[in-house]
Amino acid sequence: MLVPKVPRAIAAPRKRHFARTYVQVLAAIVLGAAIGYLYPETGQSLKPLGDAFIKVVKMIIAPVIFLTIATGIAGMSDLQKVGRVAAKAMVYFLTFSTLALVVGLIVANIV
Repeated sequence: MLVPKVPRAIAAPRKRHFARTYVQVLAAIVLGAAIGYLYPETGQSLKPLGDAFIKVVKMIIAPVIFLTIATGIAGMSDLQKVGRVAAKAMVYFLTFSTLALVVGLIVANIV
């Protein structure tokens, strides 16, 4: 008797742990802290690279947020929904900006 061959599902190849972005970020943080602790002079020489990276991230944040919001609003067809989303976004922005300001003032006065 012939048994029909049933095709098996092919599992997607597993991603290696280091291929994930968050693992790379955590590894870079640990590596940077270790270099700064074990070799402070090397850490000081790498400081301009770190400062440049932070400046680039700060430069990119505003356009990314703006384009994300603009794309989300452009994808909505109901104008009432757009108004509600805009109001919620404004309340969210004001709340968390105020919270960040308070935390910053507290930390600045303590330190």
